Amino acid sequence: MNTSSAMPTLVYDIGHHRYLNITARCTLRCQFCPKHNGSKQIHEYDLSLSQRITADDIFPLLGNVQEVAEYVFCGFGEPTLNLECLLQVAHVIKAQGGRVRLNSDGLGNHFHRRNILPELSQCVDSLSISLNADTPEAYQQHCRPKLAGSYEALLEFIHLAPKFIPEVHVSAINGLANVNIEHCRNIAEKNGAIFKQRELDIIG
Repeated sequence: MNTSSAMPTLVYDIGHHRYLNITARCTLRCQFCPKHNGSKQIHEYDLSLSQRITADDIFPLLGNVQEVAEYVFCGFGEPTLNLECLLQVAHVIKAQGGRVRLNSDGLGNHFHRRNILPELSQCVDSLSISLNADTPEAYQQHCRPKLAGSYEALLEFIHLAPKFIPEVHVSAINGLANVNIEHCRNIAEKNGAIFKQRELDIIG
């Protein structure tokens, strides 16, 4: 690592939740994401990453799990793209009695070309999946996926997730053009997930 640059923010707190920033890579290029609009900051935290993060980078920063309501894998990248790190860290948190949530774009299976939910089920208590569109066309417009067939893969992940993870939330942003928020709610609820409506331009 270049010691002349500031240390990257790998762990940051918002309220009683501790967020784990383990990758800058993503399967999407969402036009509403701050990092595509000149900012890599959430609250006062700069989440820029220029190196590959390992579990050994995160372990010393976890702190006392008894003092943290929930650990959340969430940054400006897709956590499942650094799956080995995610699983190793989550298992340690669970072994110490902590609670783990994963915020995901729901494309982990599509990226890895296999079902990763059985592995996640061993160490993840809660899963939040970003849906953000009720049609493939709107998804392409707003989320700009890098992999072909991403919207169909996302819907399949939403369908499968509640079979493996005890608590599954599916979110969509109110205010995006050509997106019917109630259709998004129906997609979530018909698959046994809890729907969460977010508002455009409100982060964290």
